[in-house]
Amino acid sequence: MDSFRALLIRRDEATKKQSIAVETLTDTDLMEGDVDVRVEQSTLNYKDGLAITGRLPVVRRFPMVPGIDLAGIVIRSNHPGIALGDRVILNGWGVGETHLGAFAEKARVKGDWLIPLPPSLSGAEAMAIGTAGYTSMLAVMALERHGLKPEAGPLVVTGASGGVGSVAVMLLDRLGYGVEAVTGRVEEAGYLRSLGATAIVPRGELSGETKPLARERWAGGIDAVGGRILANVLSMTRSEGAIAACGNAAGMDLPASVAPFILRGVSLLGINSVYVPKALRIEAWDRLARDLDRDRLKAMTSTIGFGDIQTAAEDIVAGRVRGRIVVDMNS
Repeated sequence: MDSFRALLIRRDEATKKQSIAVETLTDTDLMEGDVDVRVEQSTLNYKDGLAITGRLPVVRRFPMVPGIDLAGIVIRSNHPGIALGDRVILNGWGVGETHLGAFAEKARVKGDWLIPLPPSLSGAEAMAIGTAGYTSMLAVMALERHGLKPEAGPLVVTGASGGVGSVAVMLLDRLGYGVEAVTGRVEEAGYLRSLGATAIVPRGELSGETKPLARERWAGGIDAVGGRILANVLSMTRSEGAIAACGNAAGMDLPASVAPFILRGVSLLGINSVYVPKALRIEAWDRLARDLDRDRLKAMTSTIGFGDIQTAAEDIVAGRVRGRIVVDMNS
């Protein structure tokens, strides 16, 4: 590939305003790395939407190719564990933030960032899962390590219509948990029930002033939004329960009380999906390949072409996207 298409974000240092356009790059534009990958599929996460729209300072180096997930085939390798023709996936490691990312037909990365595509998954399925689904699985595994079992009672999933939330609902239902889905779009109730939600909780029930302790409702859950929603969920978690927190769509603050932690023994489990040891990544992806309902995954996924990324980014930040988006880099 002498030259290749890339979506490139630039910033005017005088005005601090960013611009974005499809450009043609060559190998000399790429950053350091011991593996080159021909990107076949990517995906659009909420974080990608923030980077492309500039709503939050996700990008920390300019110019930058956004995109934090990729699936593709190795076309050059100086890494001892990776061979030409290997099919690989990548999530995180600052790709799309500090290292040129996935919204390009070619990526040069460190081989240690890559893991093998599970044999039972296609590249498109892996990107339908993406960082959102991979994060959901890390959260599920954290709840399992805490000791939460289905018989403990219902679990709550916030931001349930989004990528992380949709996969979380689907995974937890498949594993036998009762799932109550929190959403600001009650019109998506049918969609969420199709993924396995047993009850729909309007977001308004959790967006009010936070009480130190409220009526116990859930044995635990997965929070993808943060802010006051998370604070209220914590106040409603049963004794010895746990909430895995992995998002900030509702804000970075946490206006909570210590009461749930010291009076009910509630645990707040932080989920970092960006810098995760390789063994844990492989474990999570093996679980995803085994535990996900492929028919449900397909039903919650839409596919767009390379030229549709910017429009879809606006939609995801505006809350107009449900489920997952796969980007076909060949179209």
